[in-house]
Amino acid sequence: MTKLLLALAVLVALGSHASAEQITLGVSKNTVSPAILLAHGRGYFAEEGLESKLTTMVAGAEEIAVAVASGAFDFGGAGISGGLFNLASQVHIIAGGIHESAGFQGLVMVAGPHAFDDGVRTYRDLAHIKSFAVTQVGGPTHYALILAAAKFGFDLGQVRIVPLQNPANELAALTGGQVDATAPPTSATAAAIAKGNVKLLGYVGDETPFQFGVAFASAKMLERRDTVERFLRAYKKAARAFHDAFTGPDGARRDGPDAQEILALLAKELGLGIDDVKLGIPYIDPEARLDVADVRRQLDWFKTQGMVKPGITADAIIDARYVVPMP
Repeated sequence: MTKLLLALAVLVALGSHASAEQITLGVSKNTVSPAILLAHGRGYFAEEGLESKLTTMVAGAEEIAVAVASGAFDFGGAGISGGLFNLASQVHIIAGGIHESAGFQGLVMVAGPHAFDDGVRTYRDLAHIKSFAVTQVGGPTHYALILAAAKFGFDLGQVRIVPLQNPANELAALTGGQVDATAPPTSATAAAIAKGNVKLLGYVGDETPFQFGVAFASAKMLERRDTVERFLRAYKKAARAFHDAFTGPDGARRDGPDAQEILALLAKELGLGIDDVKLGIPYIDPEARLDVADVRRQLDWFKTQGMVKPGITADAIIDARYVVPMP
């Protein structure tokens, strides 16, 4: 009888695995999409009957969006970019991701040693830089500079924007003196700051908060509503777990009981040191809500700069069936 029950259990397990629906996920190789990494690593997608295949790319936000639009991935997580908006007919935002928020250290503003010696030592001193490295023109790193210029009243026209595809290239250009400043993910920059290779000016969330990351799906995937809903249940469970692990009841940055386990999981997935990941923990809304008003502001700015086609609207890329707006 025991052998029969064991055999039946094995058959059920095999049948369950065979019937799991496969989904492909693409994210940048940094802490921009922690809810996707966590939902995959902790098995939340598997609990929803989804067999997730995760790819972490050494790439910028726009490249992840293009990969989802092309069908290389079903779902993606990345920063908001002009390129994402331009793909509005092929990719749609279905949930909020990380925010640049005070007390959290998702993005860090850093200067190169040459610029630092020339007096670029605080956020306000960005008024004196001549060049700034970004992953792509119109990406989150670029937008961080836009917000700094608006806050401190300096002319962006004097700054040469240098697109370098990924944080490693940005830091190499910074330490080599090819550019004056940049704002990469803190988790990718922590070691360079500790060694003194780049100089800390401040954390973006402390100076200019904004909706940084989003989760999105291909237009083809959105035809499979049940799959999208299961993805979102797992994603939101992970967002809640991540929020509770690193955010106190008052909304301030604080490690909870699950922090060390989640840090280890993220470090393993991203190939980073645990301490580097911990230093660069971003904020995520526990319900994965989207700051729709801020997304509209970003879109408006990109359009004024000719980076997004004039006819594209926020409603065209935000899927109202799934997105929960932040109050």
